[in-house]
Amino acid sequence: MSFETQVLVRFAHVDPAGIVFYPRYFEMLNGAVEDWFAGALGMDFRTLHQDRRLGAPTVKLDVTFVAPSRLGDQLTIAITPRVVGRSSCTIEAVFTGDGQERMRVETVLVCMDLNTQRAMPWPETIRERMMADLAPR
Repeated sequence: MSFETQVLVRFAHVDPAGIVFYPRYFEMLNGAVEDWFAGALGMDFRTLHQDRRLGAPTVKLDVTFVAPSRLGDQLTIAITPRVVGRSSCTIEAVFTGDGQERMRVETVLVCMDLNTQRAMPWPETIRERMMADLAPR
């Protein structure tokens, strides 16, 4: 099952041609991952980073830009876990707008101890929730 969140394409997201400037998609993706952690995984980034001293940095991105998004577009970002490891998670994120796919991303996140800056196992509650939404490949 996918987690979904919405984002409005704002003036700050677009280039002079009026389409989303590609680095802004990555900011939107990071926001969607934050929403996923807070919503589906039950731990917001403040708790994760400041209280638990854990991070979830991106270590790999594979991106396909399918169609442009423009100022004023309402985008839906669907996040689906594909592979959950001991300390990593591969997710697929699909951006759509007006029923049209705009961008597809496969990304790998790693659970990191912020004090040692080394990978560590996901907290069990987070890992269980990731596993519960795991989609077959």
